[in-house]
Amino acid sequence: MTIQTIGAYEAKTHLPQFLRQVQAGQTFDISVRGVTVARLTPVDAPDQQRAEAVAKMRAFTRQQQDSGAGTDLDLASLIGEGRA
Repeated sequence: MTIQTIGAYEAKTHLPQFLRQVQAGQTFDISVRGVTVARLTPVDAPDQQRAEAVAKMRAFTRQQQDSGAGTDLDLASLIGEGRA
């Protein structure tokens, strides 16, 4: 699901409705005068977000390895230069 932005007044007025949607997996950003100040998200969302981030990092690492990025670097030289 996408993140929907709602105003603080709307969040306060319709909180029970928004909580039911959050239970179903929806995430809401709450804004005050157009500035996002909070996020209403399911409790298990951080675990899901962490798993997605790890999967993206692994895919990126595989892509870098497959492209040969960094194969011309010498770790001992980098350490000697203070860059590693």
